[in-house]
Amino acid sequence: MSLYDMPVSSLKGFGKTRAELFSKLNINSVGELLRFYPRSYSQWGDVTPIAELSNGEKALIKATVVTAVSTARIKGGRLLSKVQVADDSGVIELVFFNNKYISSLLKFDEEYCFYGKVSRDIYGFSMTAPEFKKLSDMTDITPVYNLTHGLTNRMVITAVKQALSLLPDVMTDPLPYDILKQYDLCTLRFALNNIHFPDSEQSLEKARKRLVFEEFLVLSLGLKLLKNRKLTQTSCKMPVDYTKDFITTLPYELTGAQKHAVTDCINDMKNKKSPMNRLVQGDVGSGKTAVAAAVCYNCVKNGYQAAFMAPTEILATQHFENLQKMFSDFDINIGLLVGSMTKSKKDKVREKLVNGEIDIIIGTHALITDATKFKNLGSAITDEQHRFGVEQRSKLAQKGEKPHVLVLSATPIPRTLALIIYGDLDITCIDELPPGRKPVQTMMIDTKKRDKALAFIREEIDNGRQCYVVCPLVEDGELPLESAENYAAELMLNAFAHYPVGILHGKMKAKDKDAVMNSFSSGEISILVSTTVIEVGVDVKNASVMMIENADRFGLSQLHQLRGRVGRGEHKSYCILVSDNKNEDTLKRLSTMCRTNNGFEIADEDLKLRGPGDFFGNRQHGLPQLNIADFSDMDSLRASQQAANFILNVSPDLSNDNFKGLRGMVKLLWKSIDNGALN
Repeated sequence: MSLYDMPVSSLKGFGKTRAELFSKLNINSVGELLRFYPRSYSQWGDVTPIAELSNGEKALIKATVVTAVSTARIKGGRLLSKVQVADDSGVIELVFFNNKYISSLLKFDEEYCFYGKVSRDIYGFSMTAPEFKKLSDMTDITPVYNLTHGLTNRMVITAVKQALSLLPDVMTDPLPYDILKQYDLCTLRFALNNIHFPDSEQSLEKARKRLVFEEFLVLSLGLKLLKNRKLTQTSCKMPVDYTKDFITTLPYELTGAQKHAVTDCINDMKNKKSPMNRLVQGDVGSGKTAVAAAVCYNCVKNGYQAAFMAPTEILATQHFENLQKMFSDFDINIGLLVGSMTKSKKDKVREKLVNGEIDIIIGTHALITDATKFKNLGSAITDEQHRFGVEQRSKLAQKGEKPHVLVLSATPIPRTLALIIYGDLDITCIDELPPGRKPVQTMMIDTKKRDKALAFIREEIDNGRQCYVVCPLVEDGELPLESAENYAAELMLNAFAHYPVGILHGKMKAKDKDAVMNSFSSGEISILVSTTVIEVGVDVKNASVMMIENADRFGLSQLHQLRGRVGRGEHKSYCILVSDNKNEDTLKRLSTMCRTNNGFEIADEDLKLRGPGDFFGNRQHGLPQLNIADFSDMDSLRASQQAANFILNVSPDLSNDNFKGLRGMVKLLWKSIDNGALN
């Protein structure tokens, strides 16, 4: 029987209540318990004689139980247990609350190690609820696990020891010997024993290296199998490439990177039997919309409809207006469908979609409601992909018969990480900006120079420009950060008393946000004080200054996205980062912004300094939960992807006997993948 089929309740000392506590931690089988790795490790340190203990300090003592445990019920029905222990130098009293097992755990005349906070009163020393171990069980490194109310670290340790004892004498390692040897990895038995109870720091590191590699490998294999599963035949045949017709009408020359991206997309749509499933990622202003337009044009000319979904109404409207201009010389009907439209207007647009009167529809989440149907959807495009969950992207694609899928992202992501985040997609990078695009001059100041910066902003406004001021918070919080509302009021009363100031934040209603942005876009508002809601999709070519308060609170990738809101027109543009933080890493991060405008370089630096949080955020990235691996460990990630490619070249479905163990692990991690994907 597999240990994953053995319920954790079968372990000694497990009743229904304890099994339910472990279930809260998603541990229902012995196999899952073995993969429940410690969150940290405790090194108790040197033993202190009882006579040398200090009041209020934590200490480790080695002592013998010299009295029987006495237990009494006190006010509130709680149990109070006391016992005395001693070493050669003195005696200390130990106190435990609501521990009905303590009398069976601490045996008279046996020696233990106790670790806890020391208290002293007129009666002598005491410790309340100390951690303890038999002297024979003492190691220098003790695992510390994530817990839930009612479950102690000792209970988990006891359970894990039992689970490890159930490992078979002869274990089949899911990683083939050649892989272990090539990547200098320890066996699974060694890894499991030493991740829970390491006999040295070196053994712990070896165990961690193996388990991190294994987890990344299983994840990479699952993603590649998921991609292969999607290679079903598409009914949206697009045999003719109409790209040249479209490009000749553009008033500008596409960059080499844009042409490459268009070629990738059209080749997918024309030559592959399966639907296109491609991510085009490029920096702010790199020209992703033109690539999307080329896809839409080819789709329509081949007899299909195209859908283009954006995360905000402002961005959807911008795309609608831009595509109307691009296709003004063609007999192509473009529609707009957003939430703020009246029901009658939405109904008219949807009726035209079903009848095939609309060739290209631009919209927001309104495109994926049940009410929206298409006559023959051929391509589904989502913009600012990181703002959508996997499920939303899938819903749009389900509006047609396996349409071609294109997703766009202006958040540059290191390629290795992108292969994980968007593992089911092919990836094209637009790593070239159109000629003549002026880099945004970025400078870092402290709050002492803020007045000077505000004076500079006034000069820009007097010259006809507009400005953003970004704050991290909407309302006053515990941190000493600027509140957007309060700061806007302060600017209105003082520095910008004679200029129109607007405010924008995430807690405003959608129609109010749109009204403010429309006022800013039209030039009615000169200064927009905003939270990061302007990070995506605002295109005001007249905006020339972006001042970001408390810039140290943002990741580099987010700062880069914010900075991308200026420098979109013909005017020289500036980004002012305001921070009093003197932390060395923070200064290094912010100086990167001042040094380069290259989004991919910034993304690499952000990953090194902050890890992958900025790339994942709180969105649904659709990945299974990892137990030990960390996406900032790029070396392990790259090595595992290399190994995954090798393995799938040898056995595309993992049916080879050498990879059956890995096949089982992929199924366990990727429970959302049906078994057919691995058969």
